[in-house]
Amino acid sequence: MNRIVIAFLMCFLSSLVVNTYAAEPRQEPTEKERARTVYIFHQPIVMLQAKFGLTTPEERVLRIRNTLRNFTEADVREPLQVVSVTRYNQPGRLIVMNGKPVMLLTQGDLDEGDDLTLDQAARRVLARMEAQRSALSDQYNSGWLALSAVKTVAGLVGLVLFWFGAYRSWRWVRRVYRRRIFENKSWIPQSWRRFIGAIETRLYALLMILLGIVALYVWLSWVFSLFPWTRVWGESLGDWSVRVVRDFALSIVSALPGLMIVLIIFLITAFILKLLKVVLNQVEAGRLQLPGIHPETVGATRKLISVVVWLFALSAAYPFLPGANSLAFKGISVFFGLMLTLGSAGVMNHAMSGLVLIYSRALRKGDMIRVADNEGLVSEIGMLATKIITRENYVVTVPNAVVVSGKITNLSAQSTNGGVNLTVGVTIGYDTPWRQVHAMLELAAKRAKGIDLSQPPLVRQLSLMDWYISYELQVRLLPDVSLADARNELHSNIQDVFNEFNVQIMSPNFVLQPENSVMVAKENWYTAPATPPEGGK
Repeated sequence: MNRIVIAFLMCFLSSLVVNTYAAEPRQEPTEKERARTVYIFHQPIVMLQAKFGLTTPEERVLRIRNTLRNFTEADVREPLQVVSVTRYNQPGRLIVMNGKPVMLLTQGDLDEGDDLTLDQAARRVLARMEAQRSALSDQYNSGWLALSAVKTVAGLVGLVLFWFGAYRSWRWVRRVYRRRIFENKSWIPQSWRRFIGAIETRLYALLMILLGIVALYVWLSWVFSLFPWTRVWGESLGDWSVRVVRDFALSIVSALPGLMIVLIIFLITAFILKLLKVVLNQVEAGRLQLPGIHPETVGATRKLISVVVWLFALSAAYPFLPGANSLAFKGISVFFGLMLTLGSAGVMNHAMSGLVLIYSRALRKGDMIRVADNEGLVSEIGMLATKIITRENYVVTVPNAVVVSGKITNLSAQSTNGGVNLTVGVTIGYDTPWRQVHAMLELAAKRAKGIDLSQPPLVRQLSLMDWYISYELQVRLLPDVSLADARNELHSNIQDVFNEFNVQIMSPNFVLQPENSVMVAKENWYTAPATPPEGGK
């Protein structure tokens, strides 16, 4: 038993150090001060500063430690007392246990800043040491140890029951969300319920795990405090948790002013963007005109201004973010900067090409264009690519860099009413009068559907070839008429008209003039499986 008492007394005075100031402990001592502060179970008891001859405060602490090592269990059961003595020609107070001296407190150990007399300081030190001694004495009682063991088992049972209840509650929550999904009784849409329900159940499971860990931590701290050999660990766990909660709360409080400034910056930014959106909407609707901004460029301008304003706001708010000056934030900034540098070369090329397309107004949404081998309607001009709907109703996505670097033919650029110019070509032999060809092509255009006849068809002779003349017919289509459908209609009528007037179309090329005209007789226009239209001839 004596060995147990000595071992516990070693824990009793572990961290035995003295502060340079005086009898009253300091709340946040420095390392040098901590080296002179007396602790019992990590609780500061007294701070010494008097030097007796060649004996330093540190040596006085070592002597106190050696004295406590010789105490027995019987000594610990006796209360501490204060005895007035005179040492080294100055009054002092000697703290004794069972008649054995423990430590000497003199006038030289006091600090004027504490504003205490020697007796007041001695009584405070005695009260702190007596509280620790009483707890130590009570815990060495056999009945106390047995009760502590029972409390430990009861606490363990309660902990296991808490864990089991947390697990059962998680299973109940999971069943409830599954039933809500099946019965569709939730206020959240069914399409979202499947995903949000899974997230909620996992969040609840995470909450139960955290509560289980906290419960285990509280149980360990409580159990360690019940036994004399582990009480130091229990108090250490308690002090650590209190310190963590305190530091966390202080961090939150200290971060509130910066967060308020960040919130104000973001609110001002949102307000500015709201005003800009109202102004740009007026420009897009044509009710307001601003230099350099056109209705078709409003969408891209709004995105650019939003990006620039938010980047400026983020730059202004960054210094006020909690931990903005920490190495972690700096490392993240370097990482994202490196990723943007390495990955944005091609993206920026397409993005800048998209800006060129938008602000040069070479293309607009709804234009009929021809780019490389693609002809169709522009459905979207994005920052990175342009989407075209072809005659096959395919959506072709062309990178903006490819669009800018290639040849763009805009069939709708000169149209004011939404119609598109359509040109078709035929090759006719020299034996056919060109005036007749002009008239037949104009007749075919008048018969075709979807042609805007308010603008007369235009026929041109493009070239005089070796065997034939190349003619071109240009017509204007009505708004919202498909280019592919109109071309098919016009080709069909050209063949019909040329067949009616017995004029041969010289395509494909002929090397020799045939003896008979190559044409389709009118009675064979609807050879099976073709059928004539109802009422047609």
